[in-house]
Amino acid sequence: MAATATRLLLLGAVGIFEPVNGYQIRRELTSWQVDRWAHLNPGSIYGGLTTLARQGHLARHELVDGGREVTVYELTGSGRTELERLTTTALETVELYDRSDFMAAFSMYPSVLPADLARRSLVQRRVHLEATLAEFTEIKMRSDAVPPHVLQGALLWYDVTVAELGWLREVVDELATGTRPEWEPPAGDPGWQMAADRERYREILDRADR
Repeated sequence: MAATATRLLLLGAVGIFEPVNGYQIRRELTSWQVDRWAHLNPGSIYGGLTTLARQGHLARHELVDGGREVTVYELTGSGRTELERLTTTALETVELYDRSDFMAAFSMYPSVLPADLARRSLVQRRVHLEATLAEFTEIKMRSDAVPPHVLQGALLWYDVTVAELGWLREVVDELATGTRPEWEPPAGDPGWQMAADRERYREILDRADR
């Protein structure tokens, strides 16, 4: 459970859908193809949820739902703090050769951070990207100091960084307007069933607390 992207995705998914069961989290994250870009094996999701619960970041509840036993999860206070910390750090940190942490954070940030804090972190990332491009410029100026194929490889990463910077500027400008795109899942989307399950789980938990 050391990987930032894994912790981010699990904490974030629980935070978005809580209370939520492990199968729902697995189905949702699998639909994001997390095995391909976040290196998160769908089979390890249950173990990751158990670890986060053991660490105190998730509350684990054993419920009986319509005669069926089900385990559901909610974020604890420390889990919410950890999610915000991980999201902020991943948004701001430029890992040139592996963007999986950033992509996990970007997938979660509208549900995790207020718009002003998200924009602040993305502006910080923009500053870091601009500094990275300056470093690449230094490499290009010393092109005779490295083999041609090494320079070509560096230029590929330079072009990728230029593309990300242009995209990021548009995202930051959009956040500056104070509006976020609205979206609702289409009819028949599994999210509707998750919403219904969530309300039922809340009712069961409320009855247990009385």
